[in-house]
Amino acid sequence: MIKVLINGCNGRMGQVLVNEIDRFSELLLVGGFDIHDEGKNTFPVYSKIDDIKEKPDVIVDFSVPVSTFNILKYAVSNKVPVVIATTGFTKEQLDEIKEFSKQIPIFQSSNMSFDINLMKKIVAEVAKNLKGTDIEIVETHHNRKVDAPSGTAILLADAINDVMDEKLDYNFNRHDIHEKRNSNEIGFSSIRGGNIVGEHSVMFFGEHETFEIKHTSYSRDVFAEGALKAAVFLANQKPGFYGMDDMVK
Repeated sequence: MIKVLINGCNGRMGQVLVNEIDRFSELLLVGGFDIHDEGKNTFPVYSKIDDIKEKPDVIVDFSVPVSTFNILKYAVSNKVPVVIATTGFTKEQLDEIKEFSKQIPIFQSSNMSFDINLMKKIVAEVAKNLKGTDIEIVETHHNRKVDAPSGTAILLADAINDVMDEKLDYNFNRHDIHEKRNSNEIGFSSIRGGNIVGEHSVMFFGEHETFEIKHTSYSRDVFAEGALKAAVFLANQKPGFYGMDDMVK
């Protein structure tokens, strides 16, 4: 059995993970870490790193960046692999995570959905064949999401930019720019409202037609399932930086 500790266990996604983990015969939930604990869980929940009693075989992190780096320090000290499903990291923070991966196995993805990662490959292929089009990404999420644009939107944009030799700039705000659209950019629009799990559209605007690829998530279960599959995958890996493409292979 692979012993799992969930970082951010009392958050919305943390609770989905708790409910989903019983479906994985290889995994055993031995504890959670969260600064807020209402005492509703049937497993130990720690609010201080030093209080963690049983060393896990892998940590699944669905929290916020500050909490991620807090648990990473524990993971490095105790040589525990970490699955990072948290979003909202800066480029500098992502570089720091990659440095940590030289010491422990780290699996990081902005979206744990298999279909989203398939979409990533599709939009990259479309971009190669529709050069010269104006590319826009629109993402919609629930009103509690704190980062914008979403990590998934950046994931999709990066996939496109990779095949375009990093020639495209990212435009997150046109409010203060009084000029026509730059042809070498990807524009982002973020919508927040209600309880929408996640919706992403990538649009390629040509002179006479528009090509759109869209993905809609109806349940958070798909992200929990992907993160737990990643935990099974990561538990026996060597130190290194892993992602969805590695697991799919």
